[in-house]
Amino acid sequence: MLILLPPSEGKTAPADGDPVDLEALPFPELTPARRRVGKALIATSGQRNALSVLGAGPSLAEAVARNTTMWANPSAPAAQVYSGVLYDAAGAADWDADTMARAAQRVRILSALWGAISPADEIPAYRLSMCSSLGRMGAVTAHWRKHLAPTLTHETRDHLIIDCRSSDYAAVWKPPPGTALTVRVEREFEGRRSAVSHAAKHTRGLLTAALVATAVEPTTGEAVAELAAQIPGISSVELRPGSLTLVTTG
Repeated sequence: MLILLPPSEGKTAPADGDPVDLEALPFPELTPARRRVGKALIATSGQRNALSVLGAGPSLAEAVARNTTMWANPSAPAAQVYSGVLYDAAGAADWDADTMARAAQRVRILSALWGAISPADEIPAYRLSMCSSLGRMGAVTAHWRKHLAPTLTHETRDHLIIDCRSSDYAAVWKPPPGTALTVRVEREFEGRRSAVSHAAKHTRGLLTAALVATAVEPTTGEAVAELAAQIPGISSVELRPGSLTLVTTG
């Protein structure tokens, strides 16, 4: 089983730690692609119009400025750097050593800067979304669509894929037919169902926590659905070919 996650917009900058070691990140074949994105991001972040180019508001000026020194900035495990709703719900920053070891085996985070990493890989905080465009390099999505396909196709071979990515990150690679369950979250209220956004991130985080907490790795859709049904707040689970729908109430 491999869980595919997006990164989070919210990030916690490590207070100390060594700079990122690109050679230590998984999938060394992606190192040149990571360097190219990083170089383009540093240049873009130093421009006067950096905030508008990166789609960042004034409150994120410090985060964008931090991009310009990111190769020298402290790094920490991605599970601690990513601090948005999904990762907060998963309790990722507080995973113990055994849980982190399982997460390193079972989770792949798709990133606009790193391509694909695990929660245990050490990275600095940065500001870049997959829908950005960086100068001469162009669209980040197109860059990673080209470089990630061989890596992810090989990495996910013979695995059940639990796809918790948002649409921007799902656009860079599509799993082979019949290999993935796309996790959907719906809210049921007064007999009606509706899609949710913020709550979907929270629920996917709870599912991720359950999938990395169990010592026995689920290898079938039925096993994942059974585990999901035990998560507080989920009223029902619907398993269909290619999808897993988690229904919440309230």
